[in-house]
Order: sequence, then C-alpha cells, then structure tokens
Amino acid sequence: MITGLSGTLDAKPTKFRWWMLVLFSLLYLISYIDRGITSIVAPEISAEFGISKTDMGVILAAFTWAYAAGQVPVGWLGDRFGPKLVLSGVILAISASVSLTGAAIGFGTLLLARLLLGVSEAGAFPVASRAMQMWFARSERGRIQGTTHFFSRFAVAATPLVAGVIVLAWGWRATFFVAGALGLIWFVVFVSIYKNTPEEHPRVNRAELAQIRGQNADGSLKVLATARPAVPWGTIGRSANMWWIALGYCCFFFGTNFYLTWYPTYLREYRGLSLLELGLLGSVPLFAGMAGDLVGGGFTDWLFKRTNNARLARRAVAAPGFIMAALFLFPAALTDSAVIAVLCLAGSFFFLEWVIGPAWAVPMDVGGQFSGTITAIMNMAGALAASLTALVYGALFDRGFWIAPFFVSAGVLFLGAMIWIFLIDPERSVVE
Repeated sequence: MITGLSGTLDAKPTKFRWWMLVLFSLLYLISYIDRGITSIVAPEISAEFGISKTDMGVILAAFTWAYAAGQVPVGWLGDRFGPKLVLSGVILAISASVSLTGAAIGFGTLLLARLLLGVSEAGAFPVASRAMQMWFARSERGRIQGTTHFFSRFAVAATPLVAGVIVLAWGWRATFFVAGALGLIWFVVFVSIYKNTPEEHPRVNRAELAQIRGQNADGSLKVLATARPAVPWGTIGRSANMWWIALGYCCFFFGTNFYLTWYPTYLREYRGLSLLELGLLGSVPLFAGMAGDLVGGGFTDWLFKRTNNARLARRAVAAPGFIMAALFLFPAALTDSAVIAVLCLAGSFFFLEWVIGPAWAVPMDVGGQFSGTITAIMNMAGALAASLTALVYGALFDRGFWIAPFFVSAGVLFLGAMIWIFLIDPERSVVE
C-alpha cells in the first residue's frame, strides 16, 4: 500500500533508505565479529583445553556446517513472514550463541556453541538481502551488497586488533561477551526504526519511493508485489542457472573462508607475527578486501546503468576478479618474506572481494519475490564449500604443509572464473 505516503512526485526525495543500508551494514559487521573471534583466539583456546589444529579445524568447520543447514529454512521464513520478525529472532539467537562460546569449558561445549552460532547466523544475510531488495532499486543492488560486505570485512580486519587488546586486558572469554552485547544493542535499534517495506515507513515520501520502485508510463508509481505464493521448489530445482550460481559461490566462499578461519594462525605460527603485529600488518589484506567490496559493487552498478545488460554488468566484474585473486596467491605462498606474503594476499583478497557485489546481486536479479530463498540456496552451497577450507587447511597445516593449500585455492578460483564466464546468466529467472 502506498496511500499513506507523504508529498508528491515533484517533491525533493527523502533519503531514508540509506539509513536502512546503515542498519544492515551494522548487522553484517556484528555477524562477522561473532563468527571471526574464535579464529583470532584459537591459540589461546587450544592452549587452555589442549586442542590440536585438526580438532580446532573441526570446531571452525562446525559453524559452516550448521550455517549451511540453516540457510534455506531461515531464508524461506524471511520470504514468508517478512524480514523484521525473522531478523529480530536471528540477532537474539546470535548474541546468545556467541556468549555461550565465551562460557565454554572444553571441546564439546565449543563445538556446540559453534553449531548454534552457525544455525543462528544462517538466515541473517539471505533475509537481509530480501529486505534490501524491497528497499532499493535494481540499479543500486551491486553497490548496497558491496557496502554491506564492506562492513563485514571491516569486522574481519578490525577484530584482530580489538580482540587482541581485550585478550591482553581481560582474557579470551571477554571478547565473546562484548560481541554478544553488540548484538543486543542492534536488536533494540532495529525493532525501533525498521519497517518491512518503504511503503510502510512514515519517513519515506512518494518521490523517494519513485526512485525505488520506478514509474509506469502514465507517471504512476509501480507497486511492490505483496502476494506470498508458494515457493516453486520444482522450478528452482530444475534450473541449471540456479546450480551454476550456487557452484560459482562455492568457489568464492572456499577462497574467502581462509581469511575467516586459519589466516590468523597462519600469520602467527608460520610467518611469525605477534598478536600485536597480527592486528596491524595482518589487517592489510582485510582492508584491501573492504576496498574490493566497494569497487566491485560500484563497478557492476555503473556497467548496468550504462548498458542495461545485467549479464555483462555482473560477468565483467566477477570473472576477472576470480582470475586476479588466483594469480596473487602464487607469490603469496612462495615468498620467504612475511611482508611480501601479506601484500600479495592483500592483492588476492581485493580482487576476490570485488566479486561480492555481482555475486549477491544476481540472486536478487533472478529470484523475484523468492530472492531470500534463492540467496539462501546460494549461500548454503557456499558454506558447505567453506567448511572444506577449514578442514583442508587445518589438516595440512597440522602436518607442516603451509604452502600447498594456497595452490588448491588458486585452482578453485580459476574454476569460479570459468563458471562465471560461460554458465551463470544474471538475466534468466530461476523461479519462472
């Protein structure tokens, strides 16, 4: 319904949708703080409980197993009941789960806490993507996805330094309790100001809604479809495009998950960085990834506005990103210099992260009213692939093989480039 909107189409548009982007960006930031802390303090946890790297790999992978399992159910709930209700429950569960990690007493409770955190976070990004689809125009999708993931990578970059300070002052458990409190603050703000659609919000006028929805030939506003039909599971399952999108994201998530799991341990134990150096030098690739989020997201939207060709706009960003990310891994693995290794990893992560804008815009392009479910399927597949990163790297590192995993990642990234070049079609619906 748009009957309650104030102003006329000739009025100056409000810009309230950008405050919604701030809100979702903070959700991404908090989520990545919560999932990343364990990898930062893994050496301290292992020392206290006597956990090997192989067993720690299982703990780290447990998150992605549960994360993958919860994607489709929670994504469907977001499509069915609306983002506000579902995201409210999600953030409360995340805060409880991360606090439980801080109260762990051994391997079993750590594993349980990581499983609960994975299930809790499973729906956060798919449901948020559905929400952003309703709040933003199609020509803004790459930019908003790049921006939200910028904040997630900022969390990965800043957490080592902040967590290091907290660990030195109060111990590793305090980091989890602080993270849990951040989620509760976000929950209070979210339920206070968020509405499921801009049509419902008193701070959005008709002129801004015209920017979001577009106008018909007679000058009237286009109307958001509000019916909630059953999810066409059969159509989705038979769509080759759906599975190529999922497989392409598997390649992406396999590459990025190294930075969320074993990257801190790699720098501390193989490259010899101290906890303080990890927070400073070790953050360089992560900040480079943040830049990649913004550049890739902005570039894909710029191409779309110039060409009105989603196929070109998404592929021309994603495929080169995969290729360049793979190429930078070779010198990163082979150099004897910790500084050069970090700089090469920065180059790799920059190009890998600029894939994120088109990668997350495509489910919004092809998913229609079911974009939450489609995003969840994509993210589920990616999470399953990401769990292999934790296991493969952990097993090889435990045996002293500190170089080989990077060659595996490079091969996976080259595969991702081929999938994007030849198989993924951002203009072919997977639900019709």
